Amino acid sequence: MPLSFSPYAIGVLCVIIASVLWGTTGVSATFAPTVNALAIGAAAMGLGGLLQASLAWRPLRTHRQQLYKKKNYVLLGGLAVAIYPLAFYSSMRLAGVTIGTVVSIGAAPILSFLIERLLDNARLSQRWVLATTLGLSGIILLCLAENPTNSHSDLSSNAIGGIVLGLIAAFTYALYSWVSRRLIQTGLPARAAMGSIFGLGGLLLMPVLTLTGAAFLDSWQNMAVGLYMALIPMFFGYLCFGYGLAQIPASTAVTISLLEPVVAAVLAVAIVGERLAGLGWAGIGLIIACLVCLTWPTRRLKP
Repeated sequence: MPLSFSPYAIGVLCVIIASVLWGTTGVSATFAPTVNALAIGAAAMGLGGLLQASLAWRPLRTHRQQLYKKKNYVLLGGLAVAIYPLAFYSSMRLAGVTIGTVVSIGAAPILSFLIERLLDNARLSQRWVLATTLGLSGIILLCLAENPTNSHSDLSSNAIGGIVLGLIAAFTYALYSWVSRRLIQTGLPARAAMGSIFGLGGLLLMPVLTLTGAAFLDSWQNMAVGLYMALIPMFFGYLCFGYGLAQIPASTAVTISLLEPVVAAVLAVAIVGERLAGLGWAGIGLIIACLVCLTWPTRRLKP
């Protein structure tokens, strides 16, 4: 008897694949140490977005009238896509990796639900609360293990600015995820919805890449890193994410993407040679428990 999977299960799998691919960006960036963090973000998200738009050219052309009617959503989503990588990488640069990661990634599921609650009147499920609590606890433990020397004395004006930027990154991630799903729910194909938003975001990021990305041309290795991050984590990863959003709520997808820092931590240990304390492995265990809680099948597949 052939195996059959529900659209919800396939959507979850697609988001997991996207999260695993996104988790490779941190290790990849270590192979281009001379490239500015803003340039890496602009190249990855910008070039990846333009590639999505080029692949979706036919759906974009076919559904251009429908997209024009929804132009406010497209503009909002494109602006969020452009702001996200700049805020995310700047947050980590100002506040440090620990605080930047906790705020930017950890706050996203909560903000995603708040958006759905305010704009879609979504209800808070016990499963989502439990999964998010497990996931956020795991993120905090993982980040503390990666940088155990952080103390309250580190909270300078730079750190406060980094926290604010981290909240902006979390909000824009949640926002463009919600906008993408909203466009898909109106009947647009996922490729057209994602292509329009990420294509516009990519265009907006090109000036940033032009101003900060000269180091990509310094060596073939730097260029290879930029191309990899644009093609695999951002282009292919967001194709998977877009399909997943067509099947599951944005808040669920954003919560599943808490898997991203787990992959980044494991790769850092395996490839870069970093060490992860027991606290970090406990955090990884909590995040995996979060994913199991969120995706474990029940009679009603959609929470």
